[in-house]
Amino acid sequence: MTTEAWFVAAVVVAVLVALWREIASPSVITFSGVVVLLVSGTIDADQAFSGFSNPAPITVAALFVVASAVSKTGAIDSLTGYLLGTSGETRRPMVRLLAPTVAVSGFVNNIPLVAMLMPRVTSWARQRGLDVSKFLMPLSFGAILGGMLTVIGTSTNLVVSGTMTTAGMEPLGFFETGVVGLPIAVGGIILIVALSPRLLASRRSAGSEFDVEHRHYTIEMTVNEGGPVDGKTVVGAGLRALSGVFLVSIDRGDTTIAPATPKTVLRGGNTLRFAGQIEQVLDLQRIPGLTLADHRQIAELPHPTAEYFTVVIGSDSPMVGRTLKEVGFRARYQAAVIAIHRADHRIEQKLGEIDIRLGDTLVVVADPAFRARWQNRSDFLIVAPMDGSETPKAPGSARTLLILVAMIVLAALDVVPILQGALVAALALITIGILTPDEARRAVDLEVIGVIASAFGLAAAVESSGLATQISEGLVDLFGGIGSRGVLLGVVVATVLITELVTNNAAALLMFPIAVAAAPAAALDPRGMAVAVAIAASTSFLTPIGYQTNTMVYGPGGYRFTDYIRLGLPVTTLVVIVLVSAIPWVYAA
Repeated sequence: MTTEAWFVAAVVVAVLVALWREIASPSVITFSGVVVLLVSGTIDADQAFSGFSNPAPITVAALFVVASAVSKTGAIDSLTGYLLGTSGETRRPMVRLLAPTVAVSGFVNNIPLVAMLMPRVTSWARQRGLDVSKFLMPLSFGAILGGMLTVIGTSTNLVVSGTMTTAGMEPLGFFETGVVGLPIAVGGIILIVALSPRLLASRRSAGSEFDVEHRHYTIEMTVNEGGPVDGKTVVGAGLRALSGVFLVSIDRGDTTIAPATPKTVLRGGNTLRFAGQIEQVLDLQRIPGLTLADHRQIAELPHPTAEYFTVVIGSDSPMVGRTLKEVGFRARYQAAVIAIHRADHRIEQKLGEIDIRLGDTLVVVADPAFRARWQNRSDFLIVAPMDGSETPKAPGSARTLLILVAMIVLAALDVVPILQGALVAALALITIGILTPDEARRAVDLEVIGVIASAFGLAAAVESSGLATQISEGLVDLFGGIGSRGVLLGVVVATVLITELVTNNAAALLMFPIAVAAAPAAALDPRGMAVAVAIAASTSFLTPIGYQTNTMVYGPGGYRFTDYIRLGLPVTTLVVIVLVSAIPWVYAA
């Protein structure tokens, strides 16, 4: 390879490693890579910033606004009760849930779709004594499968379509990905329904653990100096036999006593850590001589109207890798964290000193407007009330649904390009008052837009430096021995692996020039390779971090990392098999 190609390869690898290790936000990392390539002279300004003038990120931004209106008005909420039905077993309601979810996800952004369905599915399952974990991961997988049906089903399809235009090819047709995506979706539904009841272990979500396991909610209380409790033993203070509450440990500052014995003497300034159900733990505030350790934060909240919420941390959150203290949670969010749920175990460390991780579920107390302020921000993937109640839907669901259907029909019939259609739909929703301008602005995920726009520059460098040609030739040498389908297999598998490590859009943009360069060796129309990359980049079923909807259900479903591999591996294998079998048949050169 040339020196320039080696340099581009080094920059791309550095970007991928940085994305994988989450050392900064994805948009900052990808844009930094583009800046390095621009300053070094590897690409020019037109190539570096081509993504900012490409229709793809603008279309994605407009569709975020449309999806926000659908979520706000509950335009498709009425389907939920009908979908799940009244059955008390698992497979039949799963079919009734997955089939429409897949269909709707082909036309509505799957992140708000999953956010809308999660509380309803959770409530429905609990009422019938079913494990929520049996439904939430299939819900996420179904939304991902649905994105393969149309060009607007996922931002990845729009990104590939925009890249095709830049490369001098016709953009993707509205249902073009569905030619291959439909059999994948149907096969995926069958596979999920057949395997998930067996492969997904029973898990408890953060919320259900509070109801069933009294020790999964912790709170810290301080012994008031000179108060009624100061100098008394645990038994003498009446803290040994509390109903539904357990004294976990006593922190004296220089030492920690765990577990606390009945004869342990309490001293002023000691921090007592209790665990139990939310209602009983909050009753500890009524014990004379005890004060909430974070009473200053809680006191600033409007107690008469305070509510409890669960929030899920996504990869774009500024909280990832930082403690609550470092974030300044109370000042930033006007809320106080009272518990953290991680994967399938309780966290008992001091809350303010825990490094927040991707997928963590935080329980916070805040004013009722907390959800409205933060539900469309990148800080949290999802915000839901602890009691499962739902925010009243805004009026205008019929008008929103009409605008959505009109946009889809006009774009599908090629009457209006999807870019213009999405922009007009977004403006119409603002004009008729469904969304305010501020709500529309907050609906756009700038992190996603930033990654898409910046990654175009990386893709341009991969192609212009000759790196794409070199890698494609390597794939031919490695997989060409098993025929033309072997080359396609190499491209698909490489795309799937990259999308699990980084973002799906970045994976698609990086693999696109490589796939197109390898098309002749695979005896394929380059268009077929483009479709294969678009679908493979959306094939994120193996980890909770590869796709946002997987992260959204991670904590609420109580899943472990390995749960995704168990169910995701068969689904991923199905996608690879269908792509390698169908693409050559549809797009033979």
